Amino acid sequence: MSVSTDPSLITELRRNSLLSALSDDELARVLAACQRYELEPDQSLFEQGRPAERFFLLRSGLVKLSRLSPAGDEKVIELVQAGQTFGEALMFVDKPIAYPVTARAIEPSEVLGFDIRSFLALLKASPATCLAMLAGMSRRMHALVEEIDRLALQSATARLADFLLSSAQDGKVALRTPKNVLASRLSIQPETLSRIFARLSAEGVVEVQGAQIVLHRVQDLQRMSSAARG
Repeated sequence: MSVSTDPSLITELRRNSLLSALSDDELARVLAACQRYELEPDQSLFEQGRPAERFFLLRSGLVKLSRLSPAGDEKVIELVQAGQTFGEALMFVDKPIAYPVTARAIEPSEVLGFDIRSFLALLKASPATCLAMLAGMSRRMHALVEEIDRLALQSATARLADFLLSSAQDGKVALRTPKNVLASRLSIQPETLSRIFARLSAEGVVEVQGAQIVLHRVQDLQRMSSAARG
């Protein structure tokens, strides 16, 4: 589905760190080769192993990126939020490459897909734009490295505490994913996640109300999170 270049879309794209470096003319050229996708829950955008031809910007909704292990188990690599791009690093591989993950919608989602070859040609013609884009990717990579450190060094309880603290709004967390997806994202076994929730609930730290988690004792969660860092 083609994309209409209304002013609100341009303003939205300007807020994205990856696309903000583009001039008006460059952005118009990128959008000319752009495709829009509307995904229903559990609908895939692309599958692991398929040829990588586009990178993407999530306009609305929630998308999970996951890989299958040789045993067929799914590992959730990232939960993409509205406003984030994904798949852009594949532009810089100097040979045809396949998507290393599967992208699947968790809730109704709108995605923009940018043609990799067209975008790469634009970057080759503008070193300044290329450097600005690489700076944005470097910042994101730094954040991912920090997250890997947390997953490797923290206990399962600390990882969950981190997630709850970072996701809370007005003392509550609305779970937008099934708990098994959350468990995979935090590198926790689903049964372990259930036990941690049960323990935190019994201790009065949180209250589980279906898909909503109420944080009663934030300081305790902060202590659980920081204890694994020290």
